[in-house]
Amino acid sequence: MFNLKNTNKTIQDIDTFFDTIDETILVFKSGVKNYLYNNTEQFNDNLQSMAKLEKTSNELRRSIESKLYTHSLMAEVRGDVLRLLERLENVVDILARNLFQFEVEIPFIPVELNNDFIKLTETSTLSVEGIIPAAKAYFRTPDLMTDKIHRVYFYEQETNKLAQSIKRKVFHEMDKLKLSEKFHLRYFTLHIEELSHAAEKIADLLSVMAIKRNFWC
Repeated sequence: MFNLKNTNKTIQDIDTFFDTIDETILVFKSGVKNYLYNNTEQFNDNLQSMAKLEKTSNELRRSIESKLYTHSLMAEVRGDVLRLLERLENVVDILARNLFQFEVEIPFIPVELNNDFIKLTETSTLSVEGIIPAAKAYFRTPDLMTDKIHRVYFYEQETNKLAQSIKRKVFHEMDKLKLSEKFHLRYFTLHIEELSHAAEKIADLLSVMAIKRNFWC
């Protein structure tokens, strides 16, 4: 384990950063659902919350990075920790960007696809949610990381299946849609699917970090 006497406060800050990402995921899921069901007021609240959380997570990451360098903390694994924080911040950026794209582009999503998009959103965000306990385990119980990382890969694969299913339905079954509308639906399907791909890359990083960590314990 790390020397908690010197690093405990920073680890607490990292936990707060992780919790902020969890909040961001919840806001994204709520935002997509509110958009699909035309809950305009709640959707706008989601956008405001997302903007605040994005700002908070960015400030937290910069503060943690500064402490890691200024106080020479976790020197032997600092590079990996910084890469982890940057990739997690990228997930927040993806969540925020994709939610705001709904507001900017106002995609037409047929009612019969609502459940498909909700399920896709739930599954894709589950892959991201799986990253958080795995990342937390790195700092406290690294021996539990492998089992937690496995969940990320599972939900990433399930997300791919759901995204393919939506795209097939749109292009093969929904003849009344314009081609431009079909491409727009494909575009937003890929946006949501992108989250699981980002989570998979973080899981790959955590897998390597877990192996390295064994040499320092």
